[in-house]
Amino acid sequence: MILIDTHCHLDFPAFDPDRNAILQRCRAAGITKIVVPGVTQNGWDSLLAICEQAPQLFPAFGLHPMFLHEHIPEHLVLLEEQINLRRPVAIGEIGLDFMLKDSDKKLQKDYFTRQLDIAKNAQLPVLLHVRKAHDEVLLSLKNSGVRSGITHAFNGSLQQANKYIELGFKLGFGGTLTYQGSKKIHALARALPVESIVLETDAPDMVVAAHHGERNSPEYLNLILASLAAVRGESVEMLAQQTTTNAAAIFNFNETML
Repeated sequence: MILIDTHCHLDFPAFDPDRNAILQRCRAAGITKIVVPGVTQNGWDSLLAICEQAPQLFPAFGLHPMFLHEHIPEHLVLLEEQINLRRPVAIGEIGLDFMLKDSDKKLQKDYFTRQLDIAKNAQLPVLLHVRKAHDEVLLSLKNSGVRSGITHAFNGSLQQANKYIELGFKLGFGGTLTYQGSKKIHALARALPVESIVLETDAPDMVVAAHHGERNSPEYLNLILASLAAVRGESVEMLAQQTTTNAAAIFNFNETML
């Protein structure tokens, strides 16, 4: 089986001690591609350096809403320059997070809207971080003209999921799916068309149930796949093939790259 982790922060310091060993175990498990989203401008260079050392890693660049205090307007200019120089596979991780207390929602929206414009002009997909703001994000997407991307760690309603799908987006499922108590996520994973689902770990966060309390890792992607198969009552092999095809379509990976 060939799998793609569509969202993994493998550049974070948590992986510095054993990053290469993790990548070896991922290759052995059939995880051939890992998309590494950027969260702040000052992290893009190290992210890119790490991705350049491993052919299975693919960079994305973005300004994450949870790090709003680290962003300045000049970073948007630098984002455009980085895209022209390095051509990432996506813009992200970007979005809106209205769960954050004392965060400037207007400023979040400003950075999000500007990054959507950049993505549209560059004809790149976006990797979305959304908490308590799905309706606002959907409206921004509709107005932006961006028609490709992934809503990472989706936990909205089925109605909202269908609106993302109508706009050309896939929905990411990760470690939350592996917990027995995640009834809402299980229901969504059953109800959605398989053509709209992609797998992710969000490592080092969102750890799977089997490693609760530990650092998450992209090598656990197979456990998420197994949970998806159990929830949907479908074969692991079919879901591996379909979710990989779905991810490849978003990131423009052709068959020879898989």
